[in-house]
Amino acid sequence: MSPARTALCAALLLAACAAPEEDPAGIASSVSELGLVSDVTREHVVDDVYHYSFILRVGDAPNARLRLHRVVRERDAWRPRPTYAAAMLVHGDFASFVSNFVPSEATPGATDGLATHLAKRGVDVWGMDRRWGLVPAGPADVSDFPEMGFAQEVDDIGAALGAARALRIAGGDGAGKLHLVGFSRGGLLSYAYAVAEAGRPAFLRHLAGLVPLDVYAVIAPEDEELRLGMCAVAALDRATFEAGVIDSDNSFFSLIGALALEAPDEPSPIFPGTNRDAMLLLVGQTYLFFNPTPRYHLAAGRVVDGAVVELTESPEPTIAGWLIAAPPHQSMREIVEGGDVWCGENSPVSMDLSRIRVPLYYLGAAGGFGDHGLYSTTQVASSDVTTRVVSRLPADRVEEDFGHADLLFARDAEALAWTPLGDWLLAHR
Repeated sequence: MSPARTALCAALLLAACAAPEEDPAGIASSVSELGLVSDVTREHVVDDVYHYSFILRVGDAPNARLRLHRVVRERDAWRPRPTYAAAMLVHGDFASFVSNFVPSEATPGATDGLATHLAKRGVDVWGMDRRWGLVPAGPADVSDFPEMGFAQEVDDIGAALGAARALRIAGGDGAGKLHLVGFSRGGLLSYAYAVAEAGRPAFLRHLAGLVPLDVYAVIAPEDEELRLGMCAVAALDRATFEAGVIDSDNSFFSLIGALALEAPDEPSPIFPGTNRDAMLLLVGQTYLFFNPTPRYHLAAGRVVDGAVVELTESPEPTIAGWLIAAPPHQSMREIVEGGDVWCGENSPVSMDLSRIRVPLYYLGAAGGFGDHGLYSTTQVASSDVTTRVVSRLPADRVEEDFGHADLLFARDAEALAWTPLGDWLLAHR
C-alpha cells in the first residue's frame, strides 16, 4: 500500500474509532492490529485548545513512522471545533513539531508558540515529526537512515497531508486543502513538495497554499558566492556520508542548551568562556559555523567587542530549552541532500519553482535568510505572492537584527510574525 493510501486508511479508521469520552489507549488498541496507528494522545494546551498526536506507520523499515500532531480548539472532549482554515507545519533541523511550534510543552515558562496562536484564531493546525525524530536516544536501529533523503521525505509530507485531510473529512470539516508551512529545512522540503505535487492530477493535490518560513529554495544569481559556499559544504557532508556516517548526532545542541541553563557561569567544555557564552556564540553568531547568508544567526543578540553578550529578542531560557529538546538523531542523508539542492548540483528532487501555482506567503527574518529568500518567491508561477521580512535595525547592523528562530520564540513574535501569518491563512482558507 502506498504511503498516501496508508495515511488515508489509518486516518479514517482513527476517526471512526474515536468517541467523546474514549481514552487514548482505547483508540490506539482498536487500530493497533492493523499496524497503522498507535500511541494516540490528547493534551490540554490552554483554554479550549488541545494537542492530539499519534504515530502513523508508512512502511516496513525499522523507523518508517511519522508522528502526526493536531492543535485545535475543542467543543467537547475528543471533538474538535469546526474549522475552515487548516495548515500543516513542518519543523526544521535538530527540532520537532513541539520544540518549534508548541514550545510551552517543551520548556516550562515558554510562550504558547505559533501552533497555539493559530489554533486560538480558528486555524486547524497539523504537524509532523520526520522519521528520524522518533528514534530514541542511545543505541538504536538506524539501518534505514541511508534511505532518509529528500525524495522519501517529500512522500512522507504527502502521507501526512493525506491523513490530515482524511480526518478533517471524517470530522465534518469538509474536503478543503491545507496550507503547507515549513520552517528552515522544513521550508525547503515544503518547496520541494509543492513542486512535486504540481505534476499530479488535481484530485491528488493537497495544497491550498505554501508558506516558507525564513528559507530559500534556490539561490539568487547575485548570491553566487553563497551558492558556491553551499556547494563546498555539500561536498564535505557527502564525503562524510560516503565514509559511513549516516546518523547526524544532535547531542551537541542538547548539551550546549543544558549547560547554559543549569550552569551558565561555569567554564564551557566546548568553547572558550562560560557555558552561557557558548550558547550565545552558537545562536547569536551562527554564521561562524553555518552561513547560508553572510551574518546568519539563530537568535538576535547585542554584540560588544565582537562577542554576543545577551539575547535581545528571544528569552534565553526559551532558546536553551529549544536546544535541549533536540531529537538525539537526524538523517545525514537529509543534510547532504539539502546542500545539494541549494548548490543546484546533484539535486535529488526537482526544484523547478515555475511549477508552483498555489498562493505563497514568505515570512523571513532579517538576520536569518531574510531578503535572500525573496528571489525564490519570484520564481514561482503563482499570481498571489506575499512577502514579509521582519527587521528592526538598519542593514549595516544585520548581525544584531531579528534572527532565524526569533520568528518562533521572540517576545513579540506574535505581533511581528504570527499575526500577519494568521491573517494570510484565514484570508486564503
